[in-house]
Amino acid sequence: MAQNATIYKVELSVSDMDRHYYETHKLTVAKHPSETDERLMVRVVAFALNTHENLEMTKGISTDDEPDIWQKSLSGELDVWVALGLPSEKVMRQSCSKADRVVVYPYGGRTADIWWDKIKGSTTRFDNLQVISFSEKDTGALAKLASRTMKLQINIQDGDVMVSLGDSIVNVTPLKWKSAA
Repeated sequence: MAQNATIYKVELSVSDMDRHYYETHKLTVAKHPSETDERLMVRVVAFALNTHENLEMTKGISTDDEPDIWQKSLSGELDVWVALGLPSEKVMRQSCSKADRVVVYPYGGRTADIWWDKIKGSTTRFDNLQVISFSEKDTGALAKLASRTMKLQINIQDGDVMVSLGDSIVNVTPLKWKSAA
């Protein structure tokens, strides 16, 4: 018998001083049975880093042909494709052909470093691709914040991210491995 997703309710207040974006989003996030708390929290932070009025969480890990997060235009074209983890070169190539902007957030410490060393040469031709890594220390600290109901405050300034939940604060420093042209 297949396990069902666990539903997380997230009230996400984003103060992005870099983009002058200040909004609160009420998110219902389905955590797939194979998804870790670390991945769930990376997904929420990735949402905050790309937040826009048309940005949406997708079915994510349970669907091969969709990103974890996307932003569609009013006419249905894919403006932004956000993927987590360590996608293959083929998946990144397909993503870059489907969306105006693709952002990949690898995490996992040494595994992510090895993946990037292997794949970075083949990504130079993708002008619409950004690769932004999170350290294992940062994502491990984020995972400890995960709970079924969360009121998160995420402040973004000068590229640094501060995630607050109650009295707990986690500082995340995204590392830009590849910038879009």
